[in-house]
Amino acid sequence: MKAIVLLSGGLDSAVAIYLAKSKGYEVYALSFSYGQKHTKELECAKNLAKKVGAKEHKIVNLALNSWGGCSLTDDSMEVKTGDAERSDIPDTYVPARNMVFLSVAASYAEAVKAQDIFIGVSQVDYSGYVDCRQEFIEAMEKAINQGTELAVEQKKPIMIHAPFINMTKAEEIKMGLELGLDFADTWTCYKGGEKPCGECDSCLLRLKAFEEAGMIDPLMK
Repeated sequence: MKAIVLLSGGLDSAVAIYLAKSKGYEVYALSFSYGQKHTKELECAKNLAKKVGAKEHKIVNLALNSWGGCSLTDDSMEVKTGDAERSDIPDTYVPARNMVFLSVAASYAEAVKAQDIFIGVSQVDYSGYVDCRQEFIEAMEKAINQGTELAVEQKKPIMIHAPFINMTKAEEIKMGLELGLDFADTWTCYKGGEKPCGECDSCLLRLKAFEEAGMIDPLMK
């Protein structure tokens, strides 16, 4: 039983790979160097893949910074101070990122004959990203199973698992701890550096989650 796990090195994907491993899957970790301004998360991803004993860990290069329009990839834009209660889509949204990532994951899944893909998205605690919604996940799964030989010819459909889609990050943190995850091994901040900035959207959501879980973020000690 094989599973492709999208592993950014952040909080959500870390819990996802520990969860997949706990369910008995042979884990194939998939990360992306997509033109982001720092590689802190990718270093965490490498460490996490080793810790769970991933069968493989692929880091795919994608130049999503080629057309800019996102403060995570565009050098002409700076990551702004965040707002944990925002209702608009922030400029940290990478255009169609999860659509691209899941498409690559589907290709990897076909290559290794895996019928399961894990992605750590949530539509409860997130920054307004449209590619973190249940509707999107369901649509992508349907498209993947219409465009892969594994599903169409071999009648082996690929399932996208989004186990946190209706969970809060606080609930994810509690699950991760139960699974033995050390959150010091993860990185969430949109900026690099020795310590998280504590001000970007991602940091604010993470801080709020640890507070709601009644814990202190090990990265902020």
